[in-house]
This record gives sequence, structure tokens and C-alpha cells, in this order.
Amino acid sequence: MNNSKYDALKLENQICFPLYACSREIIKRYKPFLDELDLTYTQYITMMVLWEKKKLTSKELGKYLFLDSGTLTPLLKKMETKGLLLRRRSEEDERNLLVTITEAGERLRERAVKIPAQIAKCSGLEREDAETLYRILYKMLDEDFRD
Repeated sequence: MNNSKYDALKLENQICFPLYACSREIIKRYKPFLDELDLTYTQYITMMVLWEKKKLTSKELGKYLFLDSGTLTPLLKKMETKGLLLRRRSEEDERNLLVTITEAGERLRERAVKIPAQIAKCSGLEREDAETLYRILYKMLDEDFRD
């Protein structure tokens, strides 16, 4: 039986698998650093957007993070309970939910500032390779969503 027509179904021939496995491994490496901040990885990347933007709609936040509202809503509720952000309806358009970083959320930034360098050390990539990988991954994601 000729198996060549099934070669595309081999795990070793899938670009998605090493991306998936690498993503899981990288997130595992974040865990000890994020545990110190009482954040999950998804909460951490949410904070990264808020540290930069300060205030945005939940729709905009979801676009930055590639998260749908079904994932984002419980995430934001939990983070609001922790005092890291506020969720309020826009006065101009009540359909829009505004997400604003709190002072406690801003203070957390100082504790998180060393995390990227710590992760870079354990990535095993040279700076040039990391930059190339970054460009390729964003090319795959289509950078149209970014400012």
C-alpha cells in the first residue's frame, strides 16, 4: 500500500505541532515567575497590553490578544476581582465595555519588568534567531491588527 498520500498527515510534517508544543513549553517556563505575581499567562499578557495602552475597549483588547469574548469576559472578571483593572460601560456608547488599568495593576508592572529577560535566557535562542522567529510568527498572524 502506498503511504505517500498520507505523508501530509504525519505529525513530523505539521508546522502546527512544533508551534503548539513550543508554546506550551514556553508558557511552562513563565509559570514560576508569574506565580510570584499571582498571574496566569493569559492574565500576564492582558496586563502587558494594559501597561502599554492604559484604557481600551474589551473588543480592542481581545483583538490584541487573539481572544474571543467568551474567553476574555471571565478573564477580565477575575482580574477585576484581583484589583488589577476596572470594567465599565462607555458613557458614549454603552455597547462598549472599557477596560482600565488600576493603580494596583500599574504597581505590578515594576515586579514584572525582569520577566522578559529571564525568559530570554532560558529560550536557548540567540537574539538574532529570536528576532527572526518573532517576525515569522507575526507574519503568520498577519500584522494588520497592530498599530
